Amino acid sequence: MARSKRRKRIVIIGGGTGLSTLLRGLKKFPIDITAIVTVADDGGSSGRLRDDYDIPPPGDIRKVMAALSDVEPLVEEMFQYRFSQSEDLAGHSLGNLMLTALTDITGDFSHAIREMSRVLNVHGTILPAANQRITLHAELEDGTIVTGESKIPTYKQRIQRVFLTPNDVEPLPDTIKAIQKADLLVFGPGSLYTSILPNLLVQGIQKAILQSKAPNVYICNLMTQAGETHNYSAADHVRALMVHMGAPFIHTILLNTDEVPLSVQKIYEQEQSRPVSYDESQLKKLGITVVKKDIATIQDGAIRHEATKVAEWLVHYAEDREEAIKQQSI
Repeated sequence: MARSKRRKRIVIIGGGTGLSTLLRGLKKFPIDITAIVTVADDGGSSGRLRDDYDIPPPGDIRKVMAALSDVEPLVEEMFQYRFSQSEDLAGHSLGNLMLTALTDITGDFSHAIREMSRVLNVHGTILPAANQRITLHAELEDGTIVTGESKIPTYKQRIQRVFLTPNDVEPLPDTIKAIQKADLLVFGPGSLYTSILPNLLVQGIQKAILQSKAPNVYICNLMTQAGETHNYSAADHVRALMVHMGAPFIHTILLNTDEVPLSVQKIYEQEQSRPVSYDESQLKKLGITVVKKDIATIQDGAIRHEATKVAEWLVHYAEDREEAIKQQSI
């Protein structure tokens, strides 16, 4: 039976470098991409603009825009340019300032994203997890409550849970529609508690994911993260996701099989970070299908997901799931 010619609708939920890296790979394929991006950042340029203009922080959105844009390299470099010489502008990126200006002009952050996406010829749709300013909090193992996404990892304690204020923030209607129509929902890669979970704490997004009939894939991080996932196994990552969602929802986990070179491991040891370990039996007990692939690459001493390999697997996975459903209906 021939595969469907309809472009697959893939929704990716996350933030940070991991999300933008994956999107650079996905935009090479003929699919419909929607990126739902965290707006919990409160540090650096994003945090300053968030406080000064009472808007969602633009930094993660900017990175995703650059990843999905189709413009001359010089234009992308300009959009990502970070000022360093001016005392007033130091630390700000041009893209952050442009998104802030457009939000101030239009009065709407999501409208600013749409307009800037047109300017940058973005492949796909970029949606903020919330269209207003929110704050991320964490309750640590000893009961301490930490306020602010940028402060959470600095406490170096095990995190019991994270939560948002306001807790009744509403997602954009377009976000819910994208999840409802998705052929595949993808979570990660990215910081578990500060990039992925803030999206899932928006109640409307959480409800839509749990009601979705699309397969859910979690792309596991390659390395643990000090202050967030110290000594976490792959199963620990999944359990944290499930606890915060209140139900099992991950169908498949994608793991890296490639050994991290010892020279690279030693660099990460200085940051109290190590390769994420996994026990297949533990993951299967959680009802998850385990997929293992060589999907890592080393760049300037840092280990990253090889975006094209991951993207290619995701596209094939979506196609294979659709084909399996068709076969079952015959």
